[in-house]
Amino acid sequence: MRHQLFLFDLDDTLLDFRASEQLSFVRTMSALGYDGAIEPVFQDYQAINVGLWRSFELGLVDKDFLKVERFRQTFAMHALALDPEAASRLYLDALPETVVLVEGALEVCAALSQLGEIGIVTNGVEHIQQRRIASSGLGSFLSFVATSEACGHAKPDVRIFDYAAGMARAFVPAATIIVGDRLDADILGANRFGIDSCWFNPGGAPNGSEARPTFEVARLHELLPVLAR
Repeated sequence: MRHQLFLFDLDDTLLDFRASEQLSFVRTMSALGYDGAIEPVFQDYQAINVGLWRSFELGLVDKDFLKVERFRQTFAMHALALDPEAASRLYLDALPETVVLVEGALEVCAALSQLGEIGIVTNGVEHIQQRRIASSGLGSFLSFVATSEACGHAKPDVRIFDYAAGMARAFVPAATIIVGDRLDADILGANRFGIDSCWFNPGGAPNGSEARPTFEVARLHELLPVLAR
């Protein structure tokens, strides 16, 4: 296997963020005293959250604004007299306690850690991502975690990839690969940085973007045989 440095996105690649997000949202709303229908509120929160993260990745908003604004907009949309700042605190506290692993994550990381070095590259809040990794059981397989908050730049900006490369024991572009679910962040960033990439695409979505993955897998268990070829 020619790859020696394995970079992974975290959310929706190793951790099932959507499952964790819903559990944390339900817990947050319950703590705020909300007892109405949760699903329509959660769906709108998800859409708002995705839009704000896109704005963050373009440098249009900062992380502190995003964390509260997603709740403020959601509560305004549903005319809920709830405190968005309290919601943000409760939600971020709940996230590390509602970790759900993507199938195969532990096994694949255990195997790759015997073949080289594993690092995480994530657009996330430093202390939250560190706590989630600690709760996941993945920590013993990882050499480092590079977050957008600590770096100051978010994927697909090549500066976060450069930041991650600087944290590695050894970085050789031709022997480095990133595995991630997002074409516009993980794969495009890898293209720009000049490293291989593997698109984790469990839903079989078409690629209509400019990003060009080196490999594509639908299940994490497929990763080792693909890289071995």
